[in-house]
Amino acid sequence: MQYIYSHVCNPVMLTIGPISLHWYGMMYGLGFLYAMWSLSYRIRYSNNILWTHKDVEYLLYLCFFGVLLGGRIGYVLCYQWSFFAQNLLWIFKIWEGGMSFHGGLVGVIISIKWFSIKKHQSFFQISDFVIPVVPFGLGLGRLGNFINGELWGRIAIDIPWAMLFPNSAYQDLLILPDHPTWQPLFNYYGSLPRHPSQLYEMFLEGIMLFIIINKFIRIPHPVGSVSGLFLVCYGVFRITAEFFRQPDSHLGLINDMVTMGQILSCPMIIFGTIILYLSYR
Repeated sequence: MQYIYSHVCNPVMLTIGPISLHWYGMMYGLGFLYAMWSLSYRIRYSNNILWTHKDVEYLLYLCFFGVLLGGRIGYVLCYQWSFFAQNLLWIFKIWEGGMSFHGGLVGVIISIKWFSIKKHQSFFQISDFVIPVVPFGLGLGRLGNFINGELWGRIAIDIPWAMLFPNSAYQDLLILPDHPTWQPLFNYYGSLPRHPSQLYEMFLEGIMLFIIINKFIRIPHPVGSVSGLFLVCYGVFRITAEFFRQPDSHLGLINDMVTMGQILSCPMIIFGTIILYLSYR
């Protein structure tokens, strides 16, 4: 079977003097610009949102820093605690990678809560307003993962769309002793074929979630329902995608059954369901 090679780009997109622009950072920037445009457009043509453009800017900056701080702290606590305990300064080395969506979500929740207090509005009024732009940024983030050749999927030798990720070669070598029949594949290709799970997540968490949420908001719904729907859909999509994504090498499958991402997504479905139920009551 002929497999698809994944061309891994240099993580650094552009270097000007001492300043380097990374692909992943560019995805964050594009997501921020889209959110700014989309939310500004909505407040301009909505009679229900009495905000100014500066309010939108302030909210987005709060959320942006919430994503960065929450995402980094969440990754350290849930995925790399043992390493961090021996290298305390590593938490500041964001350029070396390591962000958690679930930690970033907590950071955004805190940011929105702070903004709701400042604006004297309910938390869910604000979260319902912001959430329709979130899937766009999530999709770009997964595209950034794919460009960097990271967070690849589990080994899949029998599907025609399986891809070869050169960065997975070292991890493939560790697996080969348990699966000697895969040795010829590795010798021929230099790595083992895997699910392109970054693209699966881009489709589910980005494209599909964007379509669902933005179709849902076309019709008036109770306050909180958009937030609840987002939590449920993301949780289901993330748990589904994790079945195809390679577990973190230092964590593996917890109890040989589930990944950390699946465990962290379960509360999202539970709380999202509760929020939906209460909003419609």
